[in-house]
Formats: sequence, structure tokens, C-alpha cells
Amino acid sequence: MNERVLVFDTTLRDGEQSPGCSMNLDEKVELARSLQTLGVDIIEAGFPIASEGDFAAVKAVATECRDVTVAALCRTAEPDVRRAAEALRGAARPRIHTFVATSDIHLEYKLRKTRAEVIEMTRQAVRLARSFTDEVEFSAEDATRSDVDYLCDVFNVAVEEGATILNVPDTVGYTLPNEFSNLVRTVHERVVRDREDVAISVHCHNDLGLAVANSLAAVDAGARQIECTINGIGERAGNASLEEIVMAIRVRSDRLPFETEIDTQQLYPTSQLLSQIIGFGVQPNKAIVGRNAFAHEAGIHQHGVISNPLCYEIMTPDSVGVPTNQLVLGKHSGRHALALRYEELGYPLDAGDLDVVYGRFTDLADRKKRIYDQDLISLLAAESNLQAEPAVVAAEGHWSVRLAAV
Repeated sequence: MNERVLVFDTTLRDGEQSPGCSMNLDEKVELARSLQTLGVDIIEAGFPIASEGDFAAVKAVATECRDVTVAALCRTAEPDVRRAAEALRGAARPRIHTFVATSDIHLEYKLRKTRAEVIEMTRQAVRLARSFTDEVEFSAEDATRSDVDYLCDVFNVAVEEGATILNVPDTVGYTLPNEFSNLVRTVHERVVRDREDVAISVHCHNDLGLAVANSLAAVDAGARQIECTINGIGERAGNASLEEIVMAIRVRSDRLPFETEIDTQQLYPTSQLLSQIIGFGVQPNKAIVGRNAFAHEAGIHQHGVISNPLCYEIMTPDSVGVPTNQLVLGKHSGRHALALRYEELGYPLDAGDLDVVYGRFTDLADRKKRIYDQDLISLLAAESNLQAEPAVVAAEGHWSVRLAAV
């Protein structure tokens, strides 16, 4: 049996911090229900001290979602921790997630604290959080630009005070996969060691487009929780994309011998729900859930997909909840896809007729970006050396076309 990787969804917290991606209370609860149905293990519902709205959202999600862990984010400050604990009071499975920066640049310019002061802040915050709940996660913000020895010192203090999850964030999307795996492995060797009550989590940003790659490299190095968002939304260039991580683990189980509890057929519906709520869709070529993820225009690809979808699709559309794949007719399409579409429209063509129509089709496709079904039907009657004469045929109730020389 493959080892389990926990999916920590932070769409409602880090994801909502994306410019233009804010959600009201009802929308957050609706999305949280969908995330619970999807099968995520932890929902980070908000940052309670940030606003009354965030506090209310955490409280509402904690009350509504009883089958998942609900986490609340807070800084390593007593008012923050107490506010998070209050928001989580009604949760069936609460988690306080406290964080502080550990890189020298953050200590000097943002926190204006010494290393010793940050260690003491960590000690006090984790101890206080642990008095409210058994599950405490501690994050070292900007871990990938922190001194490794100091980072491990901070993590060791957090564990001493009762933290059960140590999060190693690539806060600014700076690291490379081999660097990140080495860092996670070092934390595991120096802090976690053989303890079974402490797990490593990772939280990667996508500034260099490496958030998913870094997250998977970390799992290979010993991390057992991945923090991610639906559609990869999040600060700046976004977070690691939940759907990409889950399907990478599923499709490449030969190299990633892990499993999640995600119902992958709910990936596309959940993606669509988020897009509808925030009014912010994904790019067409987005992996797994983008409009073009299962669309084919090139003739060679279309021929392969018609023969066997596995020629060009490493997962089925149905496996992620996409209704079907698409053969998009355009300037790169070939005869096989064109013939199939005419047959679907009720106009089966023999080889000779197909040659004539294909010539007309390529001429049109050179001039027009999108080809619609009505365009295809019009091509049958286009003025040229051939003339389309529709005729009703009894076979299978389809319409047919007879092309006669003029």
C-alpha cells in the first residue's frame, strides 16, 4: 500500500489573497463544502485576526465542515493565537497554524527582530497554541532563504513546545527542486528524525513556475503534507496547484509511490466552482482543468486520439471530471478529424467527397481562427467545381450529402 500524503487546501486563505479573488462569507462556505466533498484533509479557512470577515469565515467553515481538519492562520503573537483559537472553538478537528519569518532579510527589514527574539516568539506562540488544541502547525516563513542551521534551531524549539506539523515554505518561489528536496531532507534528519508524531509540510509559491515540481520533490524527500490551492491561485504568481499535484501523484505512481484521498472526478467541478465564485478563470492551457487540457487540433494528434486516446492523453477526461475531450477543427487539423465531425453532424462523406471538402476547409481555416459547425455545413454547398446536394438517407437516421460535378 502506498504511503499517504495529506492535502492541505489554502484556497480560502492564501488563494483569496490574490488580487481580485476575494470571496464573501456565503461563497467561502460553499467552496469549503466542495473542498470537503473533493476529499482534502485540511481546509485553511482564513486568518482570523486580519478582519472580522476572516474571523466569521473561519468560524462558519469550522461549524459547517465536520469531516475535515479546519485550520486558522496566526502570527507568533499572543492576540493572534487567541483569536485563532476563538474562531476554531466549534471545530470538530481544529488546527492552529502559527508562523514567523526566519530569513535574515525578513528579520532585519520586516520584523526588526534578532534571531534569539524570533526563537522566543516561536516558543511562546506554539506553547500557547498547544494549550488550545492538540494539532499545532508551525511555519518558518521564507524558509528557503533562511540559514539552515538557524532554521533547524527554530523548528526544534517548535517541536519541543508541541508542534506536530513543521511547514517549510518557499514563500517567494525562489528555490529549485533539487535544493528544496535537500532542505526538506535536512530538516527531517536534524529535527524530525525517527519521530512518528511530527510531520513535514511544504507550501510552495510559483514565482519561477516551480511550485508543483518543488512540492513533489519535497514529498520524495520526506514531506507528507502539501499545501496548495484550487487552480493554483495565491499571492503573486500563485501557489502550487492542487489538481496538478494530485494527478501527478496518480498518473506517475510508478515514480511517486504515494496516494491522496482526493476524489479526482471532483477536480474539474471544483475548479469551475471557484472560477464562477471569483469571476477569474484559468488560462486555456492550464494543466488538468484548462479548456485546452483535453483538446486537440493538430491532424497527427487527432488521428492518434481517434484511434486510441492514450496516444496523446495520459489521463482520461472522465478521471478529473471533464465531460469529454475535444477535437478542435482548425488550420492544423487533418482529414480523420474532419470526417469524424461531419459524421457526427449527420453528413458521412466518402473518400472522394472528403478530399474536395478538405480542400475547401483548409482554405477557410487559413483565413478564420475558429471553425464552427455551420461553417462546415456551408462548405458542403460552397460554389466550386462541385455542388452539394443534400439527400435524406434511411441508414441510421443520418443526413447524407451527395457531391456532384457541375
